[in-house]
Amino acid sequence: MKYEEFQGPVEELVLLKLREIEEKENIRVLHAVESGSRAWGFASPDSDYDVRFIYVRDRDFYLSLRDTKDFIDWELNEVLDINGWDIKKALQHFHKSNATLFEWSNSPVVYYTTEEWQKLYSQAAGNYFACKPSLYHYYGTANKNYHEYLLDSMVKYKKYFYVLRPILACKWIEERKCPPPVLFEELCHAVLEDGMKTAVEELLARKIQMSESDKAPRMEKINQYIEEKLAYYKELVESMKDDRNPDWEPLEAAFRTLVYAMR
Repeated sequence: MKYEEFQGPVEELVLLKLREIEEKENIRVLHAVESGSRAWGFASPDSDYDVRFIYVRDRDFYLSLRDTKDFIDWELNEVLDINGWDIKKALQHFHKSNATLFEWSNSPVVYYTTEEWQKLYSQAAGNYFACKPSLYHYYGTANKNYHEYLLDSMVKYKKYFYVLRPILACKWIEERKCPPPVLFEELCHAVLEDGMKTAVEELLARKIQMSESDKAPRMEKINQYIEEKLAYYKELVESMKDDRNPDWEPLEAAFRTLVYAMR
């Protein structure tokens, strides 16, 4: 690919950008992944790259009395969308069972990672998955995208996957009580009903050949399936009890260990 003066694989470009961010922001990147349609397995030919990373600063930063910035928005253009979260913010959101963070942690496209991150996630943060907030996140995403993009007679087929994937994530959470896979194909294989597989395979085959802006006739069978699932998961999530882990100490201990090791 060609990007400004860079020619080569996008993975190399991402690593160069991460090193640039580390130097200019005085941070250390712990984990960097693809988080968008390329990680989900249904990118269009002209999809951009959604790079998300988690980073840590030196110890003194966390001892400041002043309000401190806990995120970095670095680049947004036709090729790259790069931003990251400070480790403190990330761990606070793990405590809330933020579904997006579990996706970053389990993305099949890892640009860069560290032993510190792997240990922190496997021994502490990964244990904070909760069904109700995660199911609520995926239901809300599916419901919003469906009503915003898929009710007209002509629709963008890519938007179907922004609805179907979170619906299948809801089904995974309901059945298995753990973080859903990031790849859409894996979700389909595991939890999509047999009667819907042909329609979804046809949809995916069409979508891969279309650009981001192309529209085609709405697929009524899939719309009906979506509406049934949205109604079901709305009722289910409203009936569930809050199952978040209230204990802060494992996250606190992991945070202190990581920050104490920084200069």
